[in-house]
Amino acid sequence: MERSMKTKTWDAGWLDSMYNNRERVPDHGTYLRRWAAQSADAMRTPPRELDIRYGGGPSEHLDVFGAEGDSAPVLVFIHGGYWRALDKRDHAFIAPAFTKEGVCVVIPNYALCPAVTVPQIVMQQVLAVAWTYRHIAKHGGDPNRITVIGHSAGGHLAAMMMSCLWPVFGSNLPADVVKGAMSISGLHDLEPLMHAPFLQPSINLTREQVRKASPALLAAPAHGKLYAVCGGDESEEYHRQNGLLQAAWGAQRVPVTETIPGCNHFSVLDALVEPGSRLNTLALELVKQS
Repeated sequence: MERSMKTKTWDAGWLDSMYNNRERVPDHGTYLRRWAAQSADAMRTPPRELDIRYGGGPSEHLDVFGAEGDSAPVLVFIHGGYWRALDKRDHAFIAPAFTKEGVCVVIPNYALCPAVTVPQIVMQQVLAVAWTYRHIAKHGGDPNRITVIGHSAGGHLAAMMMSCLWPVFGSNLPADVVKGAMSISGLHDLEPLMHAPFLQPSINLTREQVRKASPALLAAPAHGKLYAVCGGDESEEYHRQNGLLQAAWGAQRVPVTETIPGCNHFSVLDALVEPGSRLNTLALELVKQS
């Protein structure tokens, strides 16, 4: 069941100030360049298999970073970029922090707006996670221990994977394909973004798309747990978005809603891969309890 949208008047300039993270973090390019360099190193480090097709579209491929042994828990990491930027190859740096902990890591790509819509990107990630369930055993992963973690727009997509009715998309898919998810700086109600001048011309959200693709407007999932986190230095709108899923889905499904002190929209992703950090600890807890 979908929740109704409330009519609201939005201030365009305020929305841009709340959601334009590159403007809010002037040195964002430093993060992106470092991530790209670290990712290039990760993609040269075995065991890994790159650019595996999960669908027929030009962007429908993924990378697998294997763990030693068999039946490893599986982490699917979905990158951000407001559905209109970045690439899986910018985020391979996520993998080593988890593979060294015995986790098999899958990083899917997806097509970008405006060539596709946000709901179409959601469906691409459904295909990627379904591929993971069906094939990850060949890479040492346990298909019954899949956790999805995403950052920013990827956090939105991770939450949507929790809401997916998996058997609809394959008779061999169980209802609980995704055992858990973490939304890092995630976007859970898309309505404000439909009114943000810096973003809407490229993502072209409609009210119908907002209704169908906003996790906070959907019924609570029947299975699994989701952790919602964001940086303490992010905007008040990101803090509000961070609390929406627990309010909508309840504490049983969303037992963790936290802010990470001292982190902005970009450095929060560094915290994910910092051994012993609160965010890294939460992520490993979620992945390994699946």
